[in-house]
Amino acid sequence: MSKKEVAKTQAKQMSFFDRYLTLWVGLCMLVGVLIGKFIPGPVAELRGLEISNINLPIAVLIWLMIYPMMLKVDFASVIGAGKNPKGLLITVFVNWLVKPFSMAFLGWLFFKHLFFPWIGADAADQYIAGTIILAAAPCTAMVFVWSYLTDGDPGYTLVQVAVNDLIMLVAFAPIVTWLVTGTSNLTVPFDVLLYSVMIFIVIPLIAGIITRSVLVRIKGKAWFEGAFLPKLHPIAISALLATLVMIFAFQADNLVGKWFHVALIAVPIIIQVYFNSSLVYGLMKFFGVKYAIAAPGALIGASNFFELAVATAIALYGPESGAALATVVGVLVEVPIMLSVCGICNRTRGWFVHS
Repeated sequence: MSKKEVAKTQAKQMSFFDRYLTLWVGLCMLVGVLIGKFIPGPVAELRGLEISNINLPIAVLIWLMIYPMMLKVDFASVIGAGKNPKGLLITVFVNWLVKPFSMAFLGWLFFKHLFFPWIGADAADQYIAGTIILAAAPCTAMVFVWSYLTDGDPGYTLVQVAVNDLIMLVAFAPIVTWLVTGTSNLTVPFDVLLYSVMIFIVIPLIAGIITRSVLVRIKGKAWFEGAFLPKLHPIAISALLATLVMIFAFQADNLVGKWFHVALIAVPIIIQVYFNSSLVYGLMKFFGVKYAIAAPGALIGASNFFELAVATAIALYGPESGAALATVVGVLVEVPIMLSVCGICNRTRGWFVHS
């Protein structure tokens, strides 16, 4: 498939919001900074609405993002994962035993050493924490878009996502705590982290399971996936954009003079995306996994559950923190970088015998 054909296919298949997500993120950054600089009073009031270090307006918006994503996950499909375990095992191995640790190393290398003269000690610690939080949250929602663009097996993609979500319930908090405290001078308030897991994973997950079960039983699976879920997608995207406006309004003073930091933060994140996607894809090839499983596996290994990462960074260190900024940079680079990975997968499907 040529570059033009890949671009044409992606443009045709992605929704308007998804296709230009990076543009919307950039505009939200600009609008948020302008709001923060020119109407600081209302912004300060919104920033002060907190319970247990969790900003309530942002918590509501992020819940509106995460809940529709959890509705897509059919955990009954996990039961059939044993029929073809190799792809699933590779995905789990890279997502949980490689990805967070490779990101911690890259963050330490770039922020504590290579970029240290430009950012300083405090920012280095914050950016390390933010990138670790980002890497420790495997992608849940957008991976269905990436899988679709690469002709991935939708059923198996669902299994991979469902298993990741189950592991995230127990592994996310301890991995973040251990890596952040081990690579920076920051501490992780474990109780706040557990609150974040409960609010942004456990509760929407349970709500999603109950809602899905009830509506599928009443209206049928075809109606649920073809009519109900598409109506929620614009709500999730709108909540994402509103969250970004609020975050950048809170960070306005820090961002005005730190645009260069945004570019620096993007460097290890981009390297990490290509490293992990290549590792998964190569292991899938080595162990004889078919393309329809290998491609979405590579994409899951590369992308991040940035909604959870943003929420966690805000809860732990505040919406104006460098950690929150680092997770938002992850959102900014997610779409264009992941589209490039999709293009690579589409061009190399001939490497797999069972494609």
